[in-house]
Amino acid sequence: MTIHEDQTLPRHVAIIMDGNNRFAKKNQMQKGDGHRSGKNVLDPIVEHCRKVGIKALTVYAFSSENWNRPQYEVDLLMKLLEDTIHEQIPRMVKFEISLQFIGDRSRLSPKLRELMLHAEQLTANFSQMTLVIAVSYGGMWDLTQAARNLAQMVKDQRLEVDDIDEKTFGQHVSLSHLPPVDLLIRTGGDYRISNFLLWQAAYAEFYFTQTLWPEFTIKELDHAFDVFVGRERRFGKTSEQIQQEKIENE
Repeated sequence: MTIHEDQTLPRHVAIIMDGNNRFAKKNQMQKGDGHRSGKNVLDPIVEHCRKVGIKALTVYAFSSENWNRPQYEVDLLMKLLEDTIHEQIPRMVKFEISLQFIGDRSRLSPKLRELMLHAEQLTANFSQMTLVIAVSYGGMWDLTQAARNLAQMVKDQRLEVDDIDEKTFGQHVSLSHLPPVDLLIRTGGDYRISNFLLWQAAYAEFYFTQTLWPEFTIKELDHAFDVFVGRERRFGKTSEQIQQEKIENE
């Protein structure tokens, strides 16, 4: 993809990295090898996003529902996540990328929670890009936590019920410090968002691909960017309004 000055790339990209197990089955690999293959795909994707100026990349590593998978797979995914964090820390420092995590940490091991916190603190001041890894995360959990926090504030008389609006609510969901998701990519051929960033992706453009995550390449990522650039984002307005605004802003 040739990036021109008049092209508006997404500020925030989210990826549902799906298809690891099917990749392993397709290639007659051992159980778990698909996840290991998928782990290696993330590095070049992160570097390319930083190179082209994406401000935030959020990836779905382990959902709230993934706890229901076979125990051996859950254990493997937790081990791979730990390995990934160890590997990412020096890369985040090298490329000045802030590494952050979202999700319910209460179900994670103390060792993993400590490692995540260490990575966040070590990279907190980097501003080239933000990489967010969603672990034990679900959009409904996220909204529930926001509602609970606001309810507690009302109970403590720190907030009036009438003051709760979309802006206030949005300040209490995950990633409130980042731009809304502009482009949501799902690999693996399924056409759903699987409880991922329900609030943050309210006006995201979706890009679904049959490509399994371990086979996802920078070339296809660039194609997704091309598709995004070619779409008209109206946010509830008409095409005529959007065109008129473009003329007025020239």
